[in-house]
Amino acid sequence: MIEIEEARRLVLEHVSPLGSESVELRAALGRALAEDVTSPEDVPAFDSSAMDGFALRAADTRGARRDSPVTLPIVDESRAGHPAGSGLGAGQAIAISTGGVIPTGADAVVRVEETRSEHGLVQILSEVEPHRDIRHAGEDIRGGDTVLESGVRLGPAELGVLASSARSAVICHRRPTVWVLATGDELIEPGQPMRPGAVRNSNAYSIPALAERAGAEVTGVTVVPDDPDVTRAAIAQTLECDVTVICGGVSVGVHDHVKRALIDLGIEEIFWRVALKPGKPTWFGRHEGGLVFGLPGNPVSAMVTFTLLVRPALMALSGRRPKRRRTTATLDRDYEKSPGRAHAVRCRLELREDGWHAQPAEQHGSHILTSMLGADALAIIPTASGNVRAGERVEIELLDDG
Repeated sequence: MIEIEEARRLVLEHVSPLGSESVELRAALGRALAEDVTSPEDVPAFDSSAMDGFALRAADTRGARRDSPVTLPIVDESRAGHPAGSGLGAGQAIAISTGGVIPTGADAVVRVEETRSEHGLVQILSEVEPHRDIRHAGEDIRGGDTVLESGVRLGPAELGVLASSARSAVICHRRPTVWVLATGDELIEPGQPMRPGAVRNSNAYSIPALAERAGAEVTGVTVVPDDPDVTRAAIAQTLECDVTVICGGVSVGVHDHVKRALIDLGIEEIFWRVALKPGKPTWFGRHEGGLVFGLPGNPVSAMVTFTLLVRPALMALSGRRPKRRRTTATLDRDYEKSPGRAHAVRCRLELREDGWHAQPAEQHGSHILTSMLGADALAIIPTASGNVRAGERVEIELLDDG
């Protein structure tokens, strides 16, 4: 068996970003940029008002007070999308709305609540200094500036910045394609009637969902019976994808046919068996066209090993930087463990005054899928560690997709 950190290192050693493609901005959420993006223009593109009020020359407000206002004629209006038709002369004011273009000749804005206006005149009730409440051109982005670098994952803010930089499409890394195989004669679908010895096929739903959350495109989900020829043929069909994820059949039982099929298909084995609970019988290999992961069939084991090994591979393939989403937390309950394998313990997190606290799930069996409900993180207890007592700090891996 190899350590989980060594397994992760080997996985990422065999991964490089996929090719790129142009993606419309509205379809780019979650994608990773494959180019540096520069803005062709200033943002904002012009000086504008930060408030509703009146554009004027600050010098014309000198000495203005509530008991001794300065009165100016209102000669025009500038509102969002409709600039004033004329410039501003000395001793004049132009009504302006938030976002309106600052007229030529104006150097400040007096807020509407600091004025009184009627009959085409405005009374200024307080002095304003130059540049008051003006948003200057290029204050956010200067034309020619790099606003986003290659490798950045596009979230809502990134899409907004791209739109403000006049980009309607961007070059992104291609999303990796994934095919999920669930193996076992016992598997039945949720809508099928129960029969003796049958097991509902939860992996065919949880694992594709994890793949999509990690940025992949799931192109197929197949259920494979415990038959060596059918297993080999089913795996061969998936090899057109960038990543094949197989759940079950990778152990050493008489009805576990996946390892033999992978050998027959010429898939190079990188490692098999990880010093991890749950997740010991995990397999990883590669072929000319992509990667193959053999995950345990138990539903929690499959989700845990996917999170620790497959997720970072998918992130790297899609051009993202697969940083370990790790921090530490205080364990709130004793956890019994023997040295020999690292443990990935499902936990709920709570932020308190002294930092994160981790509450382990009540049940730890790899078949107890409900232990994943509400789980925020996996507490990673090292291989050499024994029992962990409440109050000790432990390393945790966050379960969200980052």
